[in-house]
Amino acid sequence: MHIHILGICGTFMGSLAVLAKALGHRVTGSDANVYPPMSTQLEAQGIELMQGYDPAHLEPAPDLVVIGNALSRGNPAVEHVLNRGLPYVSGPQWLADHVLQGRWVLAAAGTHGKTTTSSMLAWVLEHAGMSPGFLIGGVPQNFGISARLGGTPFFVVEADEYDSAFFDKRSKFVHYRPRTVILNNLEFDHADIFPDLAAIERQFHHLVRTVPGQGLIIHPQSEEALKRVIDMGCWTPVQTTGDGGQWQANLLSADGSRFEVIFDGAVQGVVDWALTGRHNVDNALATLAAARHVGVLPKQGAEALSAFKSVKRRMEKVAEVNGVTLYDDFAHHPTAIATTLDGLRKRVGDTPIIAVIEPRSNSMKLGAHREGLAESVALADQAIWYAPANLGWDLAATVAGSPVATTVCDSLEAIIAKVKTDAAPGTQVVIMSNGGFGGLHGKLAEALA
Repeated sequence: MHIHILGICGTFMGSLAVLAKALGHRVTGSDANVYPPMSTQLEAQGIELMQGYDPAHLEPAPDLVVIGNALSRGNPAVEHVLNRGLPYVSGPQWLADHVLQGRWVLAAAGTHGKTTTSSMLAWVLEHAGMSPGFLIGGVPQNFGISARLGGTPFFVVEADEYDSAFFDKRSKFVHYRPRTVILNNLEFDHADIFPDLAAIERQFHHLVRTVPGQGLIIHPQSEEALKRVIDMGCWTPVQTTGDGGQWQANLLSADGSRFEVIFDGAVQGVVDWALTGRHNVDNALATLAAARHVGVLPKQGAEALSAFKSVKRRMEKVAEVNGVTLYDDFAHHPTAIATTLDGLRKRVGDTPIIAVIEPRSNSMKLGAHREGLAESVALADQAIWYAPANLGWDLAATVAGSPVATTVCDSLEAIIAKVKTDAAPGTQVVIMSNGGFGGLHGKLAEALA
């Protein structure tokens, strides 16, 4: 079967393409933005990529078109599909029908940490010899690929609350019917499709409604929004993590790089890993709870996590040039920025940290998180913000009250010049964006050299 994917370079759709190819289909795809790591992964899989949404890409007609949620009415490829009466489906629906049917699905949902947690969970099951399938919105470095079919009933999926397609406004995760669910946290996000936090809570409750009575739901004890979701009605056993929860961590190092895992008051094992930050400790506890549900002992799981290598673009060290260390991080929300910087600060002590941030997510572009931005960088020594001409709101005014030295730049060249001036040997530079940031990472490394 020939499947053509519209929006193929999105992290979800790119992973879907890998699975479709593994099932034996001929897979092609088009996207407005073709950039790594997804473009390189797809090309390595032998999947033909086309730039833009020219209707000619759909000639001769494929057997099925999978339409990504970034595409809407008026897009020339979408209009061609509708006018020609070509068969089409959303990505989540295709995944549910062709991959997840009849499998034990383990889903990681929440505003933050989905990619890292689903990567951890896939690795813990792999380490235990369970050969899971997975679909993750990023590239876990233990696997080097974002999706695979796997050889057993177990399938780990990053469960996103974003909508499914222009013709299906339900959250993607409603399609997955998981048996084991991690709800990491819940904050207002995706301001382009949700009016308020209550609307997102309703979607999370739709997910809760699909989890069987013999399943398991895991969430942090401290998350008020998730408690409200569970209080709307829950028919499934629940386990809690964090302070006051059944799963707790006793930090053996302040930066979270070593900790004891405690379940129901008893120490289960020690995680000693390369990750930092309290958020990653919380992700680990949820992972171990989910893995235990499918038979992995917590001690085994802790050993697996000690060999976990994180995910590309999650505090990924991309270069060290003349003593200056450059990291690539996906942070797309004030909370994610703050927790990432907290983990790094606890690891490097008083070493200078420069945060370089592109407010690129749809919510950021709409200005939905403006009130939290100035404070989110408090643990850096300075912040450099990128404000392209088309941003649509006054970033400089928003971050003017920041507790750290702040610069707003309207070009990559200005950012590079500023970092070059201020970064001395030992400085840690964290580049934060959920897109390609114009190749800033490579350009900055070249400039520093």
